[in-house]
Amino acid sequence: MSEVAIGWWGLVLSLVLIAVTIAVSLSYKLKLEQSLVVATLRAIGQLVLAGWALTLILDKDASAIYAWLWVGAMIPAAALSAKRRERRLPGLAVTTAIGYVLGLGVSLVTVFALDIMPLENRVLVPVAGMIVGNSLKVVVVAATRLVDAVTEQKGQIEAMLALGIDQRKALNRVRVEALRLALLPQIETTRSVGIVFLPGVLTGLILAGIDPLDAALIQASVLFLILGSATITGLVVVITGANRFITEDQRLAIPEL
Repeated sequence: MSEVAIGWWGLVLSLVLIAVTIAVSLSYKLKLEQSLVVATLRAIGQLVLAGWALTLILDKDASAIYAWLWVGAMIPAAALSAKRRERRLPGLAVTTAIGYVLGLGVSLVTVFALDIMPLENRVLVPVAGMIVGNSLKVVVVAATRLVDAVTEQKGQIEAMLALGIDQRKALNRVRVEALRLALLPQIETTRSVGIVFLPGVLTGLILAGIDPLDAALIQASVLFLILGSATITGLVVVITGANRFITEDQRLAIPEL
């Protein structure tokens, strides 16, 4: 199979679909034109910059240090992104970073120590990127649902704390609910892959000329890594995050923005 390369002209032609979306926004007065233009320009700029940087990092003669630095930079970037999306949960950036270190660490050790994939720059960077990006969705949903659940069940939690029930037991229900709802979309993605839709990794590998069966096996492995890492990261967020609502004198305190 030959590689697929669209070039700059192919990119320009693909903007026809953006024009269609803008036309729909104008016709139905959705007022999304500016957001669409900004999002499109940012996507092009960011991806081109990332492509240029990755060209240097993934060069066969490039040092592995650069790849690990790239992976390391993903963690604080994702943690700050989570904080921006859910500002109501105190310390979410730090909690997310800790969760990522554990979740991503376990996934990378698994895939490379067990020799599932070769430890090379061209493997490390994209695999870590997919794990971090997909885990971020779980973190944001878990954090949002945790805050909402604590707020909704404030009376029940305060009553349990007043009766002397341990804070771990008092908050267990909201933790379980938050983590469950956060993981459901990723589980559904794992269950539906290959039938309902073809995921990005599989599509990209096939376009790059990889045998479809080999591409499918790689995609399955990546999905399992993502689900495992997201579970660990989400678990850290809900456990640590819930504890931040309890004061030293065992009272429930929900911060107001």
